[in-house]
Amino acid sequence: MEKVPMTARGYNRLQDELKHLKSVERPAVIKAIAEAREHGDLSENAEYHAAREKQSFIEGRVMELEDKISRAEVIEPTKLSGNAVKFGATITLADEDTDEEVTYQIVGQDESDIKQSLISITSPLARALIGKSVGDSVEVTTPGGSKSYEIVGIAFK
Repeated sequence: MEKVPMTARGYNRLQDELKHLKSVERPAVIKAIAEAREHGDLSENAEYHAAREKQSFIEGRVMELEDKISRAEVIEPTKLSGNAVKFGATITLADEDTDEEVTYQIVGQDESDIKQSLISITSPLARALIGKSVGDSVEVTTPGGSKSYEIVGIAFK
């Protein structure tokens, strides 16, 4: 069984979503199905079909979350150290063309959010950075073309 790396923050977010689905969403959809059944003929009952579709989505998401949580390998970045980029590292990069600096943290697939500078371990940039050190250059192919970055800082926050 393949482990799913994630930070404690990402793990807690998945736990919270699972708890919400089980304690709020699931009971609400069961109630909606029961109410729709009371309206009679189920073959032409749009409310019933919509509620069943939502129930199917919720159950699928519950199974997906339970699977990810059971395979989670929680990694706490503050307990890591070293000179090489690895999961959980916060990396400061300088664009070799513009000298513009950007900072990203490498996180699990489910916690990535580019607006918060969190990039997935499976992203092309993160894969190019893993194992590199300060001063190394990386070239990444992006949808907008090829980009070259120099690693100017690695921190474990």
